[in-house]
Amino acid sequence: MRILAASPVHQQPETLNLFLNSLERLHMDNYTVDYLFVDDNDQAASSELLELFAEKHQERVLPFLQGSKNTVKRQDEYTHYWPSELVWKVAGYKNALIGTALQLNYDALLLIDSDLLLHPSTLCRLENTGKDIVSEIFWTRWQPEGSLLPQVWMSDNYNLYENRFGEMLTEEQQHIAEQEFLDKLRVPGLYEVGGLGACTLIRRNVLEAGVHFGQIPNITFWGEDRHFCIRAAAMGFPLYVDTHYPAFHLYREHDREEGEIFMAQSATSTSAGNIQIPSLKTSSRYHFPFSEVKSSQFPESRGDKGNPVFQRTQPKLTLTMTVYNEADRKLIEVLQSCRGFIDEAVIIDDGSQDGSGDLCREVLQGIPLRLIRNETPSFENEAALRLQQWKETLTVSPEWILNIDADEMFEDGFADAVRPLIASTSKDVICFRLYDMWSETHFRSDSYWQSHQYYRPFLLRYRPNCPYNWREQPLHCGRFPENILTRPFELSEYRIKHWGWYTPTLRELKHERYLRLDPNARFGWKEQYESILDPNPKLLIWEE
Repeated sequence: MRILAASPVHQQPETLNLFLNSLERLHMDNYTVDYLFVDDNDQAASSELLELFAEKHQERVLPFLQGSKNTVKRQDEYTHYWPSELVWKVAGYKNALIGTALQLNYDALLLIDSDLLLHPSTLCRLENTGKDIVSEIFWTRWQPEGSLLPQVWMSDNYNLYENRFGEMLTEEQQHIAEQEFLDKLRVPGLYEVGGLGACTLIRRNVLEAGVHFGQIPNITFWGEDRHFCIRAAAMGFPLYVDTHYPAFHLYREHDREEGEIFMAQSATSTSAGNIQIPSLKTSSRYHFPFSEVKSSQFPESRGDKGNPVFQRTQPKLTLTMTVYNEADRKLIEVLQSCRGFIDEAVIIDDGSQDGSGDLCREVLQGIPLRLIRNETPSFENEAALRLQQWKETLTVSPEWILNIDADEMFEDGFADAVRPLIASTSKDVICFRLYDMWSETHFRSDSYWQSHQYYRPFLLRYRPNCPYNWREQPLHCGRFPENILTRPFELSEYRIKHWGWYTPTLRELKHERYLRLDPNARFGWKEQYESILDPNPKLLIWEE
């Protein structure tokens, strides 16, 4: 796989230096990656930085394309100002990069704006999606006091909501739909969109079809990316955004300090565990772009203490779980924490030899339990096990499904809040943050362990008439069907403790398992696998 990473460059040297550093860190797996720049700089220092980069990577940097350097772009600490002639000059540069990629027979073109900082896994992630056109997300305050917004949109100039043809939405409906779209982008995933740009992988078949950035005469939308996206859609190429590894946008000069923190945070060196990570309570767009948002959709009611008595007028809540040799771990605590709020349970005992299944019956005595025992473990084919779990869960006609593993436990307060939550929400999916506990009191938080920065689905309202699609891979396939986040969802403030790593023995077992089942890291992150046994990881104290 030959990929050309290319960028038109008219940039401040301080910003350009960070951008080039981020390119040097990109994981490339078995890809052949070359670089090509359009040098449109009007500062000698910026051109010199490109020359130094080329000298350092002589065999991988193609001869620069020279820009006209008569740029009239202006930017300040408020926003950027793009006159029309500059927009179409940049479009010409991008088309020249497309022409070079075609002429030199590259399999894909990665177009990157020179004010972005990329996570090291960006290129591999975009390539592994298999999509013809896919961008990595980033978030920007287009005005200093504005909200963080993505560089992708759904329709027209910058509609941040899905609007079916001919559908008229009220202002309130538009606001709700926009919030749902933004909420979706906060969750790591791959989503179809109507427009994108700035950090985009484009496969050769798209380029050969003639998709380009030139102006469409009868379209007045501003920006070359919009004209590219309209062409692509008209020619049958869907557009996607990936949200696993958000880039950092150096939109203003004062963003550089935060950008340097992003570079340190996302570094791939073994010392990354010692990097100081800002608190979740701070506004941190390189962790989670909307960490400051606490909307009214979060339920505050926690009810009276003790086990509440529920009337069956409320939705039925089904716990589903798989267990394998969990008897001497956290299984009892996890099940006891669920007793007070579930109506029934469906559990797969995946070949345990330690009586885990019997322990489930004992702890959940008095609660309807469907317990299925596999005589031999099947977790080495996780997709098959998860599909079995799903099918068995559907046999009890669930309404709401809580899907947690035997080593996952909600924080105090969730037991009292979950019933009001599912009874009042209009959404079909509820997402939570998962904290990887490295001891009884501390969780891990470094560049390899950031699950607590992202929201993932654990609660699903089952709708029988909806299609459900599974990711067919033996490892890291997901606990739910992969398409459930196309349904309306919300984010909950309640957190989950993940006890799968909290002792050295557990870490050694999982390390061995990942090396055995995924030796080439096809389904996971190689550096994360290697970091499992780090003797000095960055740990933060868990606070209730």
